[in-house]
Amino acid sequence: MKKSKLSILLVLLSLALGCQNNTSQGEQQSSEEETTASSFTVEEMPFGELEGRKVSLYKLTAPNGFSVSITTYGGAVTAINTPDKDGQMGNVVLGFNDLDGYLQENNPYFGCLVGRYANRIADAQFTLNGETFNLAPNDNGNTLHGGEQGFDKRVWTAASNTTAEAVELTLTYVSQDGEEGYPGTLTAKVIYSIGNNNDLNIAYEATTDRPTPVNLTNHAYFNLSSGAASDILGHELMLNAGTYTPVNATLIPTGEIKEVADGPMDFTTAKLIGRDLAKVKGGFDHNWILNKDGDALTLAATLYDPNTGRFMEMLTTEPAVQFYSGNFLDGTLTNKDGKTIVKHYGLCLEAQHYPDSPNQPDFPDVILEPGETYTQTTVYRFSTK
Repeated sequence: MKKSKLSILLVLLSLALGCQNNTSQGEQQSSEEETTASSFTVEEMPFGELEGRKVSLYKLTAPNGFSVSITTYGGAVTAINTPDKDGQMGNVVLGFNDLDGYLQENNPYFGCLVGRYANRIADAQFTLNGETFNLAPNDNGNTLHGGEQGFDKRVWTAASNTTAEAVELTLTYVSQDGEEGYPGTLTAKVIYSIGNNNDLNIAYEATTDRPTPVNLTNHAYFNLSSGAASDILGHELMLNAGTYTPVNATLIPTGEIKEVADGPMDFTTAKLIGRDLAKVKGGFDHNWILNKDGDALTLAATLYDPNTGRFMEMLTTEPAVQFYSGNFLDGTLTNKDGKTIVKHYGLCLEAQHYPDSPNQPDFPDVILEPGETYTQTTVYRFSTK
């Protein structure tokens, strides 16, 4: 009888300890899941291969679900997922699902890093310190976005880092002396990061061993409807710019600085992009000069889609922004959501120095000297209203 009671007690004790252990394990698992759900994460995925070199796709995700995807090919932003006014997540930039899409000859610089010199240089040449440098004439006799094989067509080296407050991806590329005709070996570093505010921060740095023009930017195409609308003409745009640089027939600045007041180029108060589009030959593809002094981080633009309620603010340390209304999108490409990319399906807001500055002495200086460090920061911040 005593032995039977002892056996029963041992069984009950074992069951109690087992329950306690299971509860402890369950609490630990729950805690781990909660920590993962409330942390910044970065995921690396294969994206293809180019000339024997691996190309990766990195997805940076914030605890609230906001995420940005970036490929090491051209440093291209392939997706920005952000909620609409109803909390529904959607991708608000144009792009492709795989590397083959970005390798297409008619890829219009979707989401990529642009350099060594973003925008156009007239007649594909410039003179620096008495020497003339000849570049690739890849756009109506001019050089566009660095040439035939600009930074957008290079595989960048990547390193990621996460903290309690942010996740970041650092991309580096070394452009050799003479690449695309530019002088000097240029070492470029770009840091993409996201924090707790639904914002994408892009910080650029570059150094050189010879004087060289530098103008780096990102060429993301935005459609805040996440593809629900077939164009961006119903988006409302504000540009914090009272002047712009008029252009000639090949989109090279004439050298004039012109007021925007009361004309179709006036976006100082937010207005529908489609309202005055027909009044501008060829559509919007111009350099707006921001209302600022110095290189402080300043509000450059806002963009709003009334249907989804998505609202984007763009801030930059650069002196100007190129607003491009997707005039050359022609329906020959398909977006990653399967929809045809027609004219005006997306728009670009590119932080920059003025186009053709190496040939226009009255424009702000763009020459980077040895011993100096080129820097610029641009922020795209998303919310709803």
